[in-house]
Amino acid sequence: MRFFENVAKKVFNKEGITILEGHVAYSPEEAVAVCSEMGVPVVVKAQVLTGGRGKAGGVKFADNPGEALKVADEILGMEIKGEKVRHLLIEEKADILNEYFLSISIDRAEKRPLIMVSKEGGVEIENLAKTNPEKIIKYYPQPLIEFLPYEAREIARKMDVPSELISQMGDVIWKLYQVFEKYDCEVAEINPLVLTPDGLIAADAKMEVENDALYRHEDLVSMLHYKKKAVDFVKLDGDIAVIGNGAGLTLTAMDMIKLNGGEPATFLDIGGGASEQIINQALNIVLNYDPVKVVFLNVLGGITKADDVAHGVIKALEQADREVHIVIRLTGTNEKEGQRLLEEAGIPYEISMEKAAKKAVDLCNELKAEE
Repeated sequence: MRFFENVAKKVFNKEGITILEGHVAYSPEEAVAVCSEMGVPVVVKAQVLTGGRGKAGGVKFADNPGEALKVADEILGMEIKGEKVRHLLIEEKADILNEYFLSISIDRAEKRPLIMVSKEGGVEIENLAKTNPEKIIKYYPQPLIEFLPYEAREIARKMDVPSELISQMGDVIWKLYQVFEKYDCEVAEINPLVLTPDGLIAADAKMEVENDALYRHEDLVSMLHYKKKAVDFVKLDGDIAVIGNGAGLTLTAMDMIKLNGGEPATFLDIGGGASEQIINQALNIVLNYDPVKVVFLNVLGGITKADDVAHGVIKALEQADREVHIVIRLTGTNEKEGQRLLEEAGIPYEISMEKAAKKAVDLCNELKAEE
């Protein structure tokens, strides 16, 4: 599971890594308030779980509250690689003297942690690896032996940073490794780590935690705004979002859509035993994917309870900020209660998957004809 930058920075700072002063904003008005309170030029950053936000226009500077209002309004709601920006991180603008790259990940081929560092920060490391691989320093710590501060300082020396910076750079590398181990990370990364007159500061932060270890880190999960990987989600080329409980049932629903002449926009498997929260989350995911015109929710309740599904659907539709065209097939455990809840909320449903799939395709065709 990947965490937003603002969450990753809280974790890094908790472990002793210096970050910039910053606050989260959910609206342009909140951005103005944050900028006014900070009283300094700021950088306004889209919070998304994908890369490339800078090139997409998701990072902009503001010298005063008026500019903060303008750029926040431009960034909020924009889409970056299919992901809608719903909140911002607003930080003081740093006086940057130099930029570095630090990353710790799992080398799948070597089956052990890999520390990668470079004097060339603030760039896409993949491109640097192709053009100037000699500028990337790699080090494999022993996973069963404690990673010691002197090892981190040796890595800093190999980076060829100024001698007066070796100790501080080594300290950041060592602390980042502590984050990596303590939080069961797949990736812990700072790019860029910036040198300012006040020292080294993490200007960006990336943290991905192994899904199966999340039960050990409830404090992290509670900080999430959007837990994307709690479900299996794949984007496709069509316009009918398909959600099902179980991979087989979801694939079958996709086949039914295609048999009726439609094209799936998503494969989204909520798994067995999906809760009201997971249903709500799944619908929010597909509703934030612009190509979707119709949602086809196909649930055959076993462990998954139909009444939980109904509660999740009702909540998601109440919170939706766009018109939702949804076709639901709901049957199985607690189906009477689930169907009753949908009826009371005025939400139609089907018991037959075949009928529901055809209804979804017909509805999608009607919407396209009206455009």
